[in-house]
Amino acid sequence: MANLTMIQAITEALDQELARDEKVLIFGEDVGKNGGVFRATQGLYDKHGEDRVNDTPLAESGIGGMAFGLAVQGFRPVAEIQFFGFVFEVMDSIVGQISRTRYRMGGKLNMPVVVRSPFGGGVHTPEMHADSLEGLMAQAPGLKVVIPSNPYDAKGLLTSAIRDNDPVVFLEHMKLYRSFRDEVPEEQYTVPIGKAAIAKEGTDVTVVAYGYMVREALKAAENLEKDGVSVEVIDLRTVSPIDYETVVASVEKTGRMVMVQEAQRQAGVGNTVISEVSQRSVLSLEAPIGFVSAPDTIYPFGQAENTWLPSADDITEAINKAVNF
Repeated sequence: MANLTMIQAITEALDQELARDEKVLIFGEDVGKNGGVFRATQGLYDKHGEDRVNDTPLAESGIGGMAFGLAVQGFRPVAEIQFFGFVFEVMDSIVGQISRTRYRMGGKLNMPVVVRSPFGGGVHTPEMHADSLEGLMAQAPGLKVVIPSNPYDAKGLLTSAIRDNDPVVFLEHMKLYRSFRDEVPEEQYTVPIGKAAIAKEGTDVTVVAYGYMVREALKAAENLEKDGVSVEVIDLRTVSPIDYETVVASVEKTGRMVMVQEAQRQAGVGNTVISEVSQRSVLSLEAPIGFVSAPDTIYPFGQAENTWLPSADDITEAINKAVNF
């Protein structure tokens, strides 16, 4: 196995899928010779050629339209939106067309589109670059929305997304790109879309998180172990569809739950998860469900970012409140 960062794992998945299937095409702003703003496609233009990996104009709406048209013609387009805060320019293509085409055509036409994009805070990007907008995508029927938290899952989930006949929005947290390494098989493999992972087993309280917040939840869990509190951490990995079976089984075991997301409280998928767990497991709960999120304000400028974002300390406080209820 190789010891890879998440960005390296993503590049490897793209490279191997380009080699495996000639119908896979990658395009977006600066993804060609430059290898993308974060170098996720570095080397792929030279290796696979401009017919397979190419740059587009600075026009997200055009990227979406091209992805839709290519999928209709039998290709498997992997389109990059340079930062997910710019998704509003391509909402009609993704939500108005791509998401509903298989239904519209009675299942006779596949729509194997992957929309890759970086997002997330903690790296002091300019305005409109860090917003967590996964909740908007998760509310659109017909889309699968995937958010990996580590290099192993990133490679396996991206491979699954490219092979999927449904459209997948694949979101990559910028702070995870190079913050740590993980053992990743060199050969191809898949991680199932729609299946959560138990990132850490525990018995006293369940913490449900996704994306970078999984790392903060694990920090909180590790610190609380010293105080005798056993925390189970569930990594959703996919926020549409959500694996409620895994979440509910954990909550029914521990009797307590804390939901964690980076997005504002009114955004993300946290409220949906809390609602579902409340309906399915209310008789198993021994305390109110905790909710850790960013406040319901516009994403702040860089100077206030670290104060605004949820942290391991915030998660620890919510866990203690649930355990001591």
